[in-house]
Amino acid sequence: MTVLVDPPTLDRPAPAAAPMAARATDSPATDRNLVRDLITLIRPHQWAKNLLVVPLVLIDTPRLGLGLLGRVSWAVLLFTMVSALVYVWNDVYDRHRDRAHPTKRNRPIASGRVSVPAAYAFGALIATALVAAVAFGPAFPWWPLAAYLTLNVAYSRGLKHLPLLDVLVVAGGFLLRVVQGYLAAGVAVSSWLLIAVFSLCLLLILGKRRHEMAVGGSAHRPSLAGYSVQYLDLLIVLCAAVAISGFLGHVQATIPTPYQALALVGSTPFALFAVARYLQVVVVDGDGGEPTRVLLKDRAMLVNALLWGVLIGGVLLVTQHPALLALAH
Repeated sequence: MTVLVDPPTLDRPAPAAAPMAARATDSPATDRNLVRDLITLIRPHQWAKNLLVVPLVLIDTPRLGLGLLGRVSWAVLLFTMVSALVYVWNDVYDRHRDRAHPTKRNRPIASGRVSVPAAYAFGALIATALVAAVAFGPAFPWWPLAAYLTLNVAYSRGLKHLPLLDVLVVAGGFLLRVVQGYLAAGVAVSSWLLIAVFSLCLLLILGKRRHEMAVGGSAHRPSLAGYSVQYLDLLIVLCAAVAISGFLGHVQATIPTPYQALALVGSTPFALFAVARYLQVVVVDGDGGEPTRVLLKDRAMLVNALLWGVLIGGVLLVTQHPALLALAH
């Protein structure tokens, strides 16, 4: 009888497979993927919101200098760090709900690409850097940072599910950014400006809620059960009217008397066009899911903002340097 035996085990390559797999797990490509997912976790595409502290305060500042620019830039950095910390916390807390969402399930924590312990460690690193930046950076009141962090923790823990409160809290976060910018610059902030910023942010958030309601209904966001498209349209119109009135009131309050009428009347069509264009994008085009994209990438909106900026900048330049007007004559 002939007995068939396997080839000698020394010729088999199998034992080397396990070490290869272990090395593959710790490969540089895996590390790069983790770094990329951690960066995605803190949403760099949303950091443009933190620049809200810059243009308004610089317009209202009588004299610009490197010290002032440094403090305002530091305020932007602080809000970028605290918002990154909020994103990490929010994604950890909402990971189970996000897994049931058609797009949020692809977020790093919900998809499992970033573990919860890794996210906590990353958040602790951001928090440590934030505390160090506050302690060793320029000295100015930073209570808006603390208020923003507290408000967002409460938002994640339950306020996000309550109709009206959900949008008011988010708009309040933008208002705190503006206040932080003025505190960093040491300049008093106009009440008209705060009204305008708050109502404008509400307008953008309500436009986003309307888009979510029209596209996916209220199943993925519990607070949407307290809204309807018609109700959101009414709120959007209300906030648009208050925002326009607030900005025009701020222009009237800040521009000196000789040029006040020019700035006020000249700003009116630009303010109306900006709001009308946004409403067109939300209602007619059915967009508005990403307000930042609409504001920063819509050509009509950018041209309108540029022309409006030229008008206000020219008026402010003439008010501060009257000799320029004499040269023009």
